[in-house]
Amino acid sequence: MAGGRAFRPSAPRRAAFAALLTLLLLAALSFLLSSAPGASSSRSSSSSPPSARLAAVRRHAADHAAVLAAYAAHARKLKEASAAQSLSFSSLSSDLSALSARLASHLSSSLPEDALRPLEKEARERIKFARALAADAKEGFDTQSKIQKLSDTVFAVGEQLARARRGGRMSSRIAAGSTPKSLHCLAMRLLEARLANPSAFADDPDPSPEFDDPALYHYAVFSDNVLAVSVVVASAARAAADPSRHVFHVVTAPMYLPAFRVWFSRRPPPLGVHVQLLAYSDFPFLNATNSPVIRQIEGGNRDVAVLDYLRFYLPDMFPALRRVVLLEDDVVVQKDLAALWQVDLDGKVNGAVEMCFGGFRRYRKYLNFTQPIVRDRFNPGACAWAYGANVFDLEAWRRDGCTELFHQYMEMNEDGELWDPTSVLTAGLMSFYGNTKPLDKSWHVMGLGYNPSISPEAIRSAAVIHFDGNMKPWLDVALNQYKALWTKYVDTEMEFLTLCNFGL
Repeated sequence: MAGGRAFRPSAPRRAAFAALLTLLLLAALSFLLSSAPGASSSRSSSSSPPSARLAAVRRHAADHAAVLAAYAAHARKLKEASAAQSLSFSSLSSDLSALSARLASHLSSSLPEDALRPLEKEARERIKFARALAADAKEGFDTQSKIQKLSDTVFAVGEQLARARRGGRMSSRIAAGSTPKSLHCLAMRLLEARLANPSAFADDPDPSPEFDDPALYHYAVFSDNVLAVSVVVASAARAAADPSRHVFHVVTAPMYLPAFRVWFSRRPPPLGVHVQLLAYSDFPFLNATNSPVIRQIEGGNRDVAVLDYLRFYLPDMFPALRRVVLLEDDVVVQKDLAALWQVDLDGKVNGAVEMCFGGFRRYRKYLNFTQPIVRDRFNPGACAWAYGANVFDLEAWRRDGCTELFHQYMEMNEDGELWDPTSVLTAGLMSFYGNTKPLDKSWHVMGLGYNPSISPEAIRSAAVIHFDGNMKPWLDVALNQYKALWTKYVDTEMEFLTLCNFGL
């Protein structure tokens, strides 16, 4: 799924987040220790001097201000609270801080008790309101903190394993929090199953001879979404005339590889299709010396996603193969794709469905034509094509040096001046410019993730339907008229789906 990527947070962000959790813990402890000041203070109000009572109230106000400030920061960090809730936390925290300062100023004065009582009453009322607001929010934030902590722990363990096995060649770049919670829950459940019975799942299964057989039909899928990949494989298997001739090469992040292995061990590939599960750390050439992608990521460029850009290394990843079909993880296969291995590409590298009509979806939409290198090499009116179901002639790719050309463009665009680096499509439009053969539109129908008006006939006749857009079929926001086209391939007998609250 191009654009559906995930990154690991940088070390400074993890450190900041750890500091935030520490602040939450200390503030919450202070909050609990002072959570019932009203009763005890009121009992002693007649006997305690005004300065002592004001000092206690000031501490309570400062403590609650710290709690609410931490919650406000946490809400912004995790994006779990609405803007209104975050604003409410921040506003009340500021009010309590100001009130605490006023109380502190009066502590050093010698005002009579009657003059201090209104201020004391105001402070107690605000503290009572703050306590109620914090109590309502605390459970939700505590849950999110635990999820985030578990995610970071799993990532750290996966990265340690990758370094131990690969000598630390490359660290994964996954951003915790970018994956929807149900998908994250599913990955965690699968990892728990592996930890509960490690002997049942091989760390490095023996490779099958079919994986390198160029006479078979090979697909590449780059994804960290095990549920989506299972649908791609199941739909293609059910559509194939001879499923045993179809081979899927699934490449994911090191931290998700164990979850993929558990899924496909418990739910073997259907109808005899073959599935090879790999992590991108399995490829030694993917390092900062050989790849500007890895170099830019390790240099802190968070706009570049490893899983998205791995497609530009297909010939190096699978040197024994002559032709590969690239499938995104948000597609459903409805017809046998074997004929794609017989499509005549006229010596070109890439076979893809074009998506331009009229003046729309042309190169000018994707590239910055104010740059001389862009103006000199590309036609702004050239028709753009789509990723989703692409046929790649790997021999023509090697012949024409398309990976080397891609590297040149990546180095030119290190500052993001030529194209938006989050768009892997634009990198493809440049690297395969003049080297793409248009496919019949029935091979690949797009828009099921954003367009509610696609013709039913176009969908029925399509070999591959693509849920590109934000309304993915595994999300609650999916377009209802299309969702069943995807869910009918979901293995609903996998018990973790119910446990993780998938609304399928």
